[in-house]
Amino acid sequence: MDQFEICEQDAREPPTGCRRSNMIAHLSGTLLSKQATSAIVDVAGVGYEVAIPLSTFYELGEVGEPVQLRIYTHVREDAIQLYGFKTIRERELFLQLISVNGVGPGLAIKLLSGMNADEMIASIRTNNLVRLVAIPGVGRKTAERLVVDLRDKVAALSSADLEQEFAAKSAATGAATSEDSMRNDATSALANLGYQRSAAEKAVKAAIDEGGELSVEVILRRSLRSLAKA
Repeated sequence: MDQFEICEQDAREPPTGCRRSNMIAHLSGTLLSKQATSAIVDVAGVGYEVAIPLSTFYELGEVGEPVQLRIYTHVREDAIQLYGFKTIRERELFLQLISVNGVGPGLAIKLLSGMNADEMIASIRTNNLVRLVAIPGVGRKTAERLVVDLRDKVAALSSADLEQEFAAKSAATGAATSEDSMRNDATSALANLGYQRSAAEKAVKAAIDEGGELSVEVILRRSLRSLAKA
């Protein structure tokens, strides 16, 4: 891995002496592990831990399969953190979000986990503060800044054909994950995103009670949908 200099790779101009070429912008390798908020990618024997939004988690393959992620490298004096996205569009929206005062990479990931790119763009362009503040960690002032600062900018990221709604993916692997394990994984993922554990448990129970083929991804989608309406 190239030597890092202390700077951030983002839409703003880097400090003098910062070379963007030294920043990781893309990873292509093998998926070693995945959780709702992070993944580890093996690239030539080196494992890179990457923070991801739920929208990217839904699109990841199974452990052991090839994976490619667009990367934003956030560098501080005491740490280097990688943020990964399945599409260029999602990464560009992430960069727009962190350009807003008070929105750091962590909160931007939560925003992109709370709704998909099209929903985020629509909420900002239509001044839907109620939808934005429903995401944990987003107060009214932050939501207002998102709308004021990005209403015009995110228009360039709108798609003519809206991305397909999240579809339930059947866990077509050997041993099916038990309901208790899926319940625990989904509840922990929601808690990591900032939801109260009691609310998360209630939403997960309701999601499981809907029936049908279940996976962690399906339960999370249903749970987030009900939490957004609460």
